[in-house]
Amino acid sequence: MQRLGLERTLVDRGVRDRTVQRFREAAVVLPTFGQLANPDTIPDAITQALATVGPDEPDPLNLFRVHWFNATDRKTRIPVPGHMVLPRELTGVDAPIIVMFGDRFPMIGAHKVLAAYACLVPRVVTGQFDPTTQRAVWPSTGNYCRGGVAISKLMGARGVAVLPKGMSAERFRWLDQWVSSPEDIIRTPGTESNVKAIYDKCAELAKDPDNVIFNQFSEFGNHLAHYFCTGRAAERVVESKARLQPGLKPRAFVAATGSAGTIAAGDYLKERFGSLNVAVEAAECPTMLYNGFGEHNIQGIGDKHIPLIHNVMNTDVAVAVSDRSTDQLNVLFQTPTGRRYLSERHGISDETLENLGSLGLSSICNILAAIKTAKYFGFGSDDAIVTVATDGAAMYQSEADKWLASHHANGIDDVDAAEIYGEHLLGCATDQLLELSHHDRERIFNLGYYTWVEQQGVPLEEFVARRTQTFWSDLRELIPEWDSMIEEMNAETAALQRR
Repeated sequence: MQRLGLERTLVDRGVRDRTVQRFREAAVVLPTFGQLANPDTIPDAITQALATVGPDEPDPLNLFRVHWFNATDRKTRIPVPGHMVLPRELTGVDAPIIVMFGDRFPMIGAHKVLAAYACLVPRVVTGQFDPTTQRAVWPSTGNYCRGGVAISKLMGARGVAVLPKGMSAERFRWLDQWVSSPEDIIRTPGTESNVKAIYDKCAELAKDPDNVIFNQFSEFGNHLAHYFCTGRAAERVVESKARLQPGLKPRAFVAATGSAGTIAAGDYLKERFGSLNVAVEAAECPTMLYNGFGEHNIQGIGDKHIPLIHNVMNTDVAVAVSDRSTDQLNVLFQTPTGRRYLSERHGISDETLENLGSLGLSSICNILAAIKTAKYFGFGSDDAIVTVATDGAAMYQSEADKWLASHHANGIDDVDAAEIYGEHLLGCATDQLLELSHHDRERIFNLGYYTWVEQQGVPLEEFVARRTQTFWSDLRELIPEWDSMIEEMNAETAALQRR
């Protein structure tokens, strides 16, 4: 279970003692999962000290900003997580599509920093990772490895990013500024669709016991953090909207599967409101829909496999979105011509136009999947669909430039903008959407066997156990246990008392 981050008792006292000493010297205080789910419970001393710390500084205090309640400045807190409700003029549907902003998270401007913290901290408090001697290895296609490098640095540890060399230039520029050494950025072959190459490199690195692999696709801390923190944040947003619109209910939570961490928030909402879980993938690589494969550019969605932490048997809908749509809408949303067209021809407000800057490629993908879901089920004005903007457009200016260079070297004009809007927003149809039957879920679940049992060596009984919802509900007992261990470590370091 150590391999999956599921230990709940002390594994190595010596490692833990060295960690306590490191944290004591560096004044590292660890937030509990409860505090990240409800930042109002963060100690006043921490809140006051945070006022002098910038959100992009490598200061351990920024661990207490790894939550959904950061304001636009990413320094102060707000009572309801940052979000926008997309207007019908943009989506073409009556159902309100609520988009939570991930670019307000500290350091990396993406919510993957929450997943990274959730994977590392259980290993730290149980004495499974030694920040004084070991390297934390973070395999991903971009945001998770950036989050891992950031969290590692805040804990006084060395983080290593493993990601495909074809990812956006912005990711690599960020990493250049944060890693301890250039060798801590490992570029594997391919792009978004080459997760297997990342696994192979990690298997090689794991032969050195000083390298500890934090695989977001199989670390259940990723699932639990999004269930507990992202799920509650989404609930807070929905409740705030329902107070203004009595009768409003969340009918679906939509998330690109990627590592399948974020979609765990859908499990939380489903238990409370009976909403649907909608899993999204790239149409160019329709693994869930058709057992398919291929290449695509919706960065942030690893594919060609089913993550071990995906609760497949609780997923209701699988839907695919093309990177043709995300690439072109990225240009429409982020260029002056595109925004002027949306404003003048469709009456999109200045506030909404500004908020479009919070939409990266996978964020746009989630929105298109939400539109498909609304159309398929015929949702109306009281049927809210909740989704997330994992990161913002700042990570993809180079991708917009690439698309323009290939298709419109002189930039887009009003006709181009109208064509993009008409095809990819108003023309967003219900094709490549499957309402999952029990047999569909079984098929998708079984696809994971080839990655996890045959390739990655997960015991068959552990793999099969994930079929039942009891397995997933039992996992949640870990959160209060981990929180108790975090509090114990904080008491030993006495770092909070020095804040």
